Amino acid sequence: MKMTGAEIVIACLREQGVDTVFGYPGGAILNIYDALYKHSDEIHHILTSHEQGAAHAADGYARASGKVGVVMATSGPGATNLVTGIATAMLDSVPVVAFTCNVGKSLLGKDSFQEVDIMGITMPITKYSVIVKDIKELAPTIRRAFKIAKSGRPGPVLVDITKDVTAAECEYTSVDPEPIPLRTETIREEDLDRAAELIQNAKKPVLFVGGGANIANASEEVRELAHKMDIPVCDTLMGKGAFPGTDDLYMGMLGMHGTKTANNAVHNCDLLITVGSRFSDRDTGETPAFAKQAKILQFDIDPAEINKNVIVDATVIGDLKVSLQKLLPRLHETDHGEWLAKIEAYKNLHPLIYPSAELTGPYVIQKLYEVTNGDAIICTDVGQHQMWAAQYYKYTEPRTFLTSGGLGTMGYGLGAAMGARAARPDKTVVNIGGDGCFRMNLIEVISAVRNNLKVIEIVMNNEVLGMVRQWQNLFYGKRYSQTVLDDGCDFVKIAEGMGAVAYRVTKKEEVEDVLKQALACDRPVVIDCRIGKDDMVFPMAPAGKPIENAFDQTDLTN
Repeated sequence: MKMTGAEIVIACLREQGVDTVFGYPGGAILNIYDALYKHSDEIHHILTSHEQGAAHAADGYARASGKVGVVMATSGPGATNLVTGIATAMLDSVPVVAFTCNVGKSLLGKDSFQEVDIMGITMPITKYSVIVKDIKELAPTIRRAFKIAKSGRPGPVLVDITKDVTAAECEYTSVDPEPIPLRTETIREEDLDRAAELIQNAKKPVLFVGGGANIANASEEVRELAHKMDIPVCDTLMGKGAFPGTDDLYMGMLGMHGTKTANNAVHNCDLLITVGSRFSDRDTGETPAFAKQAKILQFDIDPAEINKNVIVDATVIGDLKVSLQKLLPRLHETDHGEWLAKIEAYKNLHPLIYPSAELTGPYVIQKLYEVTNGDAIICTDVGQHQMWAAQYYKYTEPRTFLTSGGLGTMGYGLGAAMGARAARPDKTVVNIGGDGCFRMNLIEVISAVRNNLKVIEIVMNNEVLGMVRQWQNLFYGKRYSQTVLDDGCDFVKIAEGMGAVAYRVTKKEEVEDVLKQALACDRPVVIDCRIGKDDMVFPMAPAGKPIENAFDQTDLTN
């Protein structure tokens, strides 16, 4: 049948099983929004307050659900406001399809009102970026966009459509989505044999789990490998939940703010088995010194990640879940009791600690873990609170810790929390932010209220840019250049003015009761937690230094 371009966009979304989109309308994309209005019973649109919030919401939806997140924006500034969210998704391998509309084809290249080359702008931060100028190419392009976003190593795709294409008419025939085959053709038997040999012969192995384990839905295989072979486990920010944080084999996070146990274990292991991690500098520290005494075995779906940051001894390339399924039968159960006893000694010698006399971020997060029984989706912004959330909340399921790991996007968390709540209305969703991050996208509180998305926003309010101040304290002679935010901004009044329920917490004794009230509330909640200006995240390894040199407050006072 004949349809307009706008109607074809909606029809293709329905083909792909999309039931929720996030966005903000404008002139160039108005035809699509008009078509969306006519199909509002099939596709739910969540209106945010800013396009960046919509991009983060689509990202959070994708991470929490495993589906493709969809975001829409108009031309010019509407499109450019998506850029940070698209880059965030790219660095963390999140499948998002962003739709923008541009000026009419005849107006392209003439500096027309709200014209921008969004395809060119986003090429470096997408898996695929395209502008559609011919209505006959519209449906095939959209189908290709979803396939690219989901296949192999996932990531964002941008589809820009000229306004005249959304108004033109064309024949449309529905097509069932192509199945996305798992990438298995690169999994070689000889690579699996070599991997099995290394693992079987190791005396002091460590299993290092990255975000790829969550993306590949390989948590079951990761757990089986660790327990079958008696291997201690550490993870990255993105890998949290792929291996239970409550398991006796778990050592904590690796890297700059990883546990001393994990960092020392990697420094002293004889085999590092890396599954789904790209060896970010925040994980490895000084790269030449990273696990230099060990052989390194890397499992990854993307061959571009092999030997990119760290030179490895053996690899298995392909879908992680399938790779581990093929590997496990090759292995015979092993006991590493002596090595695990050493790991246990590390744990006893270097527990995570924080000041106990006052209200602190770690205390709030530990109480949150207790009152939620560990059953919540935790989102974060970026900074000290992000590290505390990684250290002190125990994640036992995949897709329950959503954070901007690669790009480090301040303001990410609240939009992501709305997306996660839309994807998983059965789950408690909490965003943990700092006051600096909250200021960036706090307007999305009203979006959560308007869309009836019950999220809890915890603001670790120390009236400074906490992580930057920590660096200024430790490495810049306490010169607090532009990091003090003590301007009297009242987040409780702001939140209440946007229709949310709000609390202020100033003492430890208030935390548990306020958290319980927030969980029982049927509206979005903002909790302003007043913590100390100079609370720090420990352990910490200085940037570019060996991670085994991480220090904590005890080391500073000795």
